[in-house]
Amino acid sequence: MQPQLRNEYLEQIYEHIQDGIIVMRENREIVMMNPAAKRLTGWLVGEFVPYCSYCMTYNRKQGEPTCYLIANNEVPSFLSEMPTYHGKKIDVEMSTAAIYSNEDTGETEYLLVLRDRETFKRAEESAMNKKMIRALIEAQESEHKYLARELHDGVGQSLFSISLALQAIEAFVKDNSKLNEYISEVRTELQKVMNDVNSYSYRLRPHSLDQLGLEPTLQTLIDNIHKRIPGLQIKLTTEGLDRSDPSVEINLYRITQEALHNITKYAKASNVHIHIKKDNTHIYMLIKDNGIGFDRKKIKSEGLGLKHMEERADQLNGTCKISSKIGEGTCIDIVIPRWRPKHD
Repeated sequence: MQPQLRNEYLEQIYEHIQDGIIVMRENREIVMMNPAAKRLTGWLVGEFVPYCSYCMTYNRKQGEPTCYLIANNEVPSFLSEMPTYHGKKIDVEMSTAAIYSNEDTGETEYLLVLRDRETFKRAEESAMNKKMIRALIEAQESEHKYLARELHDGVGQSLFSISLALQAIEAFVKDNSKLNEYISEVRTELQKVMNDVNSYSYRLRPHSLDQLGLEPTLQTLIDNIHKRIPGLQIKLTTEGLDRSDPSVEINLYRITQEALHNITKYAKASNVHIHIKKDNTHIYMLIKDNGIGFDRKKIKSEGLGLKHMEERADQLNGTCKISSKIGEGTCIDIVIPRWRPKHD
């Protein structure tokens, strides 16, 4: 690489790197600093670098420099708090190196590199929060799956056995009209309970999702909405959609379920289009309605349903973009990678 081009590269790195780079004299006077160092500390060229909290408190040997890094050149970096121009202390990772010695004066200049630990800690906290949310969602879905199975296979089968027993009893009391009438009422009430159990089981986790996949399960959800709200036209179209990882299918189902719940409750829409496309790298889902739209900033409770959709997309390493305008409807755009999301 030509020297001029190399210098241009180095200059670009110096200007745009996020770490603070400072050149200081042995007396800690700042000779030069990059923009990141100015943003991080608020110091200026010609000012003096203050000592960090560690250097102000550690036990120094007699005659040893106050600066721990200068006194111990073998230390590549260490963590401490550095005072900034407005008195606030920030957590930083620091390293230093002697880069120039004046033969006439014997004075050495040092390169001081500051890395903001606050940003790193916030990133760690964000990653931990995402991990906790993922664990909660997975635990919730696991519990839903268990409860749905218990309702369907346990309670549902027990109720069906009771229904058969009532039929047997009816065969022995054909001539007792009053008792037959009472049994008929019990059978009617029992059928309502059985329907409720099936409904609760389906809401917890549709059996067809595990057995048939996402598309048939979404179509059943749409058909059920049509029965309750015949005036709402919901169209489902797909391209290349086949079976996906169970975590992908359940999360896309939950997102659609939440979106349709919001549409039926708030949007006053007459048409909804759900389109799902799967290619070699991603799955794309678009949910669009012609409802009244909304201003997200004005939604009470900060739109928890919308946040839950975004969280579920995020757990799949994907994105969820929700756009809406008053009077123009709402569009929910989901993009997720086709491969199975990695677990931390």
